[in-house]
Amino acid sequence: MEKLEDSWQILQPPGWKPPRGYVNGIAARGRMVFLAGMVGWNHQGVFESDNFVEQARQALQNIVETLAQAGGRPEHVVRLTWFILSKQEYLAQLDALGLAYREVMGRHYPAMSVVEVRALIEDQAKVEIEATAVIPE
Repeated sequence: MEKLEDSWQILQPPGWKPPRGYVNGIAARGRMVFLAGMVGWNHQGVFESDNFVEQARQALQNIVETLAQAGGRPEHVVRLTWFILSKQEYLAQLDALGLAYREVMGRHYPAMSVVEVRALIEDQAKVEIEATAVIPE
């Protein structure tokens, strides 16, 4: 178990191969913040790109900006759930997606899940990301 701060701890069972790009779990203490699913549109609700990676980058940026309203930062995110339309598109762009992720979130990797779905409510959206954060007291 790696200690991030006084109120955070990464949960890594002994002998398990460390995951890449996420963690198995985080134990945290503090103010909990729950963010709605964010899609890759700008502040005016307009999609500027149909590119999967660009939409993911914008969705992550929307998460960071919304979290800041509670005094949070990317490193306070303890869980992300990604809803994607195409597993193949996601896997084919992992390198570019990882770069976009690090540009917005830094090298902070929370617990994550990725779920392929048949559709999203916003027709132009290719990805929607929910976030949970814990801001230390």
